[in-house]
Amino acid sequence: MIKKYSIKELLNKEKYFINKKVLVEGWVRSFRYSIFITINDGSTIKNLQIILSEKLEKKISKKITIGTSIRVVGIIIKSIGEKQYIELKSSDILIYGSTDPSIIQKSILQPKRHSFEKLREQAHLRFKTNIFGCVMRIRHHIAFCIHKYFHDRGFFYLHTPIITTSNCEGSGKMFQITTMDLKKSPIDYEKDFFKCKTYLSVSGQLEAETAALGLGKVYTFGPVFRAENSNTSRHLSEFWMIEPEIAFYHLNDNINLAEDFLKFIIKYVVDKNLEDLSFLNEYLEKYKNNKKEHLLERLYLVLKFPFKRISYTEAIEILIKEEKKQSTKFFHPISWGMDLQSEHEQYLVNKYFKIPVVIFDYPSCIKAFYMRINNDEKTVRAMDILFPDIGEIIGGSQREERYEILLQRIKDTNTDKNKLWWYLDTRRFGSAPHSGFGLGFDRLVQFITGMNNIRDVIPFPRTPNNAEF
Repeated sequence: MIKKYSIKELLNKEKYFINKKVLVEGWVRSFRYSIFITINDGSTIKNLQIILSEKLEKKISKKITIGTSIRVVGIIIKSIGEKQYIELKSSDILIYGSTDPSIIQKSILQPKRHSFEKLREQAHLRFKTNIFGCVMRIRHHIAFCIHKYFHDRGFFYLHTPIITTSNCEGSGKMFQITTMDLKKSPIDYEKDFFKCKTYLSVSGQLEAETAALGLGKVYTFGPVFRAENSNTSRHLSEFWMIEPEIAFYHLNDNINLAEDFLKFIIKYVVDKNLEDLSFLNEYLEKYKNNKKEHLLERLYLVLKFPFKRISYTEAIEILIKEEKKQSTKFFHPISWGMDLQSEHEQYLVNKYFKIPVVIFDYPSCIKAFYMRINNDEKTVRAMDILFPDIGEIIGGSQREERYEILLQRIKDTNTDKNKLWWYLDTRRFGSAPHSGFGLGFDRLVQFITGMNNIRDVIPFPRTPNNAEF
């Protein structure tokens, strides 16, 4: 029986396979001179060249077009061409699915450069393109190593609800779900499926906290939803979040974990996906009119230096000082107590420190109710990690474990305590210091791949006015 191999397996051990009979399957990328077929099976950015025998050329050459899926049996030989070390001399080819050449001309499978907007219009086909294949392979390895990181460190993977009655952050719009007829008014939610208003979750953090206070170390990794009408290159309506939660962790422990976590992921991907990253770097340089992106250098920079850690107050002082120097002018005026805007974050990361930055101890007035109040009673033990070009990549905090203070914070922020009775209850049964953070998975993929738009790093983007496929 002839053994089947992926193209990646063949090309990773080229010399081993010379003169061996193998079976491969894939999709036709090009067909030249009625003899040379280039195929790819998605396992690697590289293609395999097939040489048609004279017998097969007469039999099937007119049936093969770009996109055709085929099964090939043949002998691996050393190539006389310079572009590849080996090629497959075919003895038998089976055509699984052919394509209409007239349709190919209108699709993104046509062998030429397409805009990312065009690729999004045919999102169901873009898995077959080089650029999207690279992004999806990298996305897989990032997801895999996230589970590996937490598993190896004794964390338990927790599945938190997608359907919820509360807004973890206390702000922003949520997608409501119901089985009721929305044309009828008023709606009696006592007759709805859950007998109350329910929404798609924006976070699994609060539920993760309850688990951490019993299991010690947990993490969530799942989809979350936000209904803001935002059409920027950094936002999605449906995206994926990683949220670890750890008992007996203070803010500094939390920051140390977050930095180590990010560096582990980036090193893992550089080790496993160097070919894909190199292709993306070259591709994006051409796409951006030869503007040097230095994708790999940017990743190595994250690995090389410790993240710079400054308090929110220090960050404000730096920004005010820099503006007074007239070295820069910010659109949003700087003042203590404001929520830092993207222009401020990017200035600190890209121009001032030129490495990732951790900002901690934010004003309580701009942060969520669950963050632990500092002794100054003005700031909370919150932290954000800012990355070059992408901005905030992680947001986290030490949680408020003191019942009375948490209750007061809930009241001060006009949060409905009746919906959070269970969350408050955890502070009355052996409450302990605990911390956690949220990492936007898609935004991390965007940073690692160098893609400009977050819609190009998720298989099927969900954004305002767009829920196709």
